[in-house]
Amino acid sequence: MNYAVKEIFYSLQGEGYWTGRPAVFIRFAGCNLWSGRERDRATAKGVCARFCDTDFAGLDGELGSLYGTPGEMVAAAFSLWPKTLKPTMKPYVVLTGGEPTLQIDPPLCKVLRDAGFEIAVETNGRLPIVGEVDWVTVSPKAPDATMLGTRSGNEIKLAFPQEGAEPERFETGFNFDHYWIQPIANSAVNYPNAEFYKNAEKAAAYCLANPRWRLSTQVHKVVRLP
Repeated sequence: MNYAVKEIFYSLQGEGYWTGRPAVFIRFAGCNLWSGRERDRATAKGVCARFCDTDFAGLDGELGSLYGTPGEMVAAAFSLWPKTLKPTMKPYVVLTGGEPTLQIDPPLCKVLRDAGFEIAVETNGRLPIVGEVDWVTVSPKAPDATMLGTRSGNEIKLAFPQEGAEPERFETGFNFDHYWIQPIANSAVNYPNAEFYKNAEKAAAYCLANPRWRLSTQVHKVVRLP
C-alpha cells in the first residue's frame, strides 16, 4: 500500500487532553468529507468545509510524499524527534489529516510501535480504526455526525457550535473518557479572532451548564506553531 502524506512535522499538541505535549504529526492527504480545495468549500456536503482550517490537499508539505512502505514514512517521522530525547523519552506520534483512517493499517501501526512510538489518532469517526493505537480522538462533523464507525475512544472533541452536531447528541450511545467542545474560529488568520471569541463565550456557557464537557482551544495557533 502507498501512503499519501501531506506533511510530517514536529510541534506541540495544541488541543484536548494532551495540550502542550511535544509530538511528531503525520498529516495524511485526503478526507472523506470534502476535497480540501478552496473552490469546493461552498458545495461540500459536510459543514466542516465552512470552518476547516487545515491544508490537507496534495503532497507538498514538509516531508510530504507518496510513501511506498510504512518503514519509509516512520523513518521520516522518527528523524524529527529530537536526538536528545530519543534515549530518555518515548516518542509520540499523532496520525491526523484530512482523515487518517482512510490510510492507517496494521502494518503501519506495527512499524510505528516497533520504532518505539506511542500512537495517537485524530479522526472524524466515520470509519473504524484498523490497527493498534494508544490514544483515539474523535471529532464528529455534521451532517450525520452521530453515524460513526468509531463510537468510543479516549476523547471526543466537537467543533462548536455546529448545527447537527450539538454536544447533547453524544450524551448516550457513546463511550469516551473526556468530552471537549472547541470554539470555531472560521479562520486560522489572527487566531484568536472575533469569531473565536463569540463562539468561545457560548462554549464556556455550555460547559458551565453541562460540567461533563470541557473547553478546548487551539493553543498552538496562539503561540504560532504549525
